Amino acid sequence: MSSTMDSDPLLALRHAIKTKSPITYVANSEPTASLLAASHIVLSPTLSLPKSTTTRYSKPGTSASSPSDFFTLEAVYLAWLLRDAPAAEYMKQARDNGLAVGFVSVTERKSIVEWLEGKIHDLKRIVSLAAAESTTPPGTPTHPGAATVPLITPKRAAHAADTTIPSKRRYVADQQDVEVVKRIKQNEVELRDRNTILRGTKPNNFSALRATYSEKLKKLKETKPGATPVPAPTAGLPMQSRKASKNLYPIIMISSSPTALITMHNVKRFLQESLFESSSAARERAAAAGNSRAEDVIHIDRRRVPPSSSSQPTSTSRGDIQRYFVVDSTDALQKFGADAWERVVCVMTTGQAWQFRPYRWSEPRALFHHVKGVYVSWANDPPNTKIKDWNVTELKIDPHRRHIDKSVVAHFWQLIDDWTIANKPWLIKS
Repeated sequence: MSSTMDSDPLLALRHAIKTKSPITYVANSEPTASLLAASHIVLSPTLSLPKSTTTRYSKPGTSASSPSDFFTLEAVYLAWLLRDAPAAEYMKQARDNGLAVGFVSVTERKSIVEWLEGKIHDLKRIVSLAAAESTTPPGTPTHPGAATVPLITPKRAAHAADTTIPSKRRYVADQQDVEVVKRIKQNEVELRDRNTILRGTKPNNFSALRATYSEKLKKLKETKPGATPVPAPTAGLPMQSRKASKNLYPIIMISSSPTALITMHNVKRFLQESLFESSSAARERAAAAGNSRAEDVIHIDRRRVPPSSSSQPTSTSRGDIQRYFVVDSTDALQKFGADAWERVVCVMTTGQAWQFRPYRWSEPRALFHHVKGVYVSWANDPPNTKIKDWNVTELKIDPHRRHIDKSVVAHFWQLIDDWTIANKPWLIKS
């Protein structure tokens, strides 16, 4: 039995795995930790086989008539070594170890691993020892004049490695077998992983893109230095249509100061219901309802009044619902993506410059050049000298008369509509 194991690489590998013997690698008689660099696999202290040794485990879809129809010792051992690896990782490791082709497929790996570990006793594609020792490989058809090629057994492989034979006998394939292999390869399905799929097979052709911009580049080159090129009337349409197609909603930023008149606690009721409620009262009402903390993003739905001769909506002239989002910090604003500042239409301020430090434009004059500025204060507060150069509009709230809140909110929305239509019309729902 011991001589049989020494002569057959499959049995020797199976015995080493079942007895949990250490399996190591050597390269030029020196131990190595890399299977790729190794030339031999050491299965026991007395048995070292070349990793390219042909085994009796035949490849699927072959006639087992030539050495190339069988897996090598390295491929079988690698299938057991990576038995628990995912399919993609297993194929990657196989390629990294030099087995771009010829490795045991993922679907075949489980059966050969179970045979090596002794969980099953027979495997259909493992050729019997008697057939392997014969001079004619099993399944080889007999044809007059066809050359007989013996299967390379571990004994013969070791003997061939140790002896210095000047030349080897040239293998002549059977013509009928060649035709069979061709038909098999035509139906072969290549296993692919995410890396090979992402590479693609079609060449990139940007001729249509070049043709689109060649005329524009030509006009730019013909433009005289110092002259201002006149943009085409439709130059802004692609950008506007692209933004409108994404259903982008305008964003309003308010101050995060706890002393601000408009906070995340009362902004929804003020702008959507046209009713001012102090921030402390709104906070207590939310806490009684079980909402101890205000949301960092609040949406407000508002019905826009269509342009008409009357300033008030009627039953026959009801506009579309326009949604706005309200935030009080740049952290919440980042949830809307990298171009969130392109959607900001208004910044409510309390007149404190520290509010703008984390903003895209920290200087008040630059900020209110890109967004609409609104300074919210009590109606009886004295004028704030800090904001006289900030390009902001004052919105005054009466401390006691709640019946005028509706006109204050209507004035606010009119300011927002006028500024948005003039500066960012793609944010207005048509």
